[in-house]
Amino acid sequence: MDIEGSVALVTGANRGLGRHFAEQLRDRGATVYAAARNPEAVDLAGVTPIALDVTDLDSIARAAEVTGDVTLLINNAGTLTGASLLSGPLADIRTEMETHYFGTLNVIRAFAPQLALSGDSAVLNVLSVLSWLSSPSMGAYSAAKSAEWSLTNALRQELAAQGTRVTSLHVGYMNTDMARGVDAPKSDPAAVARFALDGLAAGRAELLADEISHQVIAGLAGGVGALYPAFA
Repeated sequence: MDIEGSVALVTGANRGLGRHFAEQLRDRGATVYAAARNPEAVDLAGVTPIALDVTDLDSIARAAEVTGDVTLLINNAGTLTGASLLSGPLADIRTEMETHYFGTLNVIRAFAPQLALSGDSAVLNVLSVLSWLSSPSMGAYSAAKSAEWSLTNALRQELAAQGTRVTSLHVGYMNTDMARGVDAPKSDPAAVARFALDGLAAGRAELLADEISHQVIAGLAGGVGALYPAFA
């Protein structure tokens, strides 16, 4: 799609990857709604802060009413509780699913009618390499991201009829506040945002932003033994 002249809404736009998306969309000539639970936390000039909590249906509905003309929706808002599926608090596990799965679903359902108006619109879902790979310390997050990946593939087909392209972005850890406590190689979120927007402009359906994402998706064909050698 043509980003210049588009009307974009980015969830979780007050920091990290979301802030870079909002900034770069602005610089590419888009009108930008920078959505956050606390819009006062949005500190970018030239964008419109908007209140949106992806876990709150009323908040989502109000945001959709305020806008009305969105042509590009970026579902970026996320959580990372670090909950284990076996021993982690059920509240944390539900938080991951409410944010990544139901949050993304409810936002898309609310904005789909206005996306349909342009006949040439797009949705970008920020997923993760952990959509495909799980570990005990990230079990809740991985399960939620796997569900969001499945959701993305289903809605890609449903929304095509109204002229809305759905793109998925897979990436490993990034140098953001969310992954501050993770001891692993991290990507530059500004570079990831640039890569993703270039992919959107080119009309690509799936974007793998780093080497670990390429490695893991290649391992899917090998089954459990390839991804988890201890169980080969």
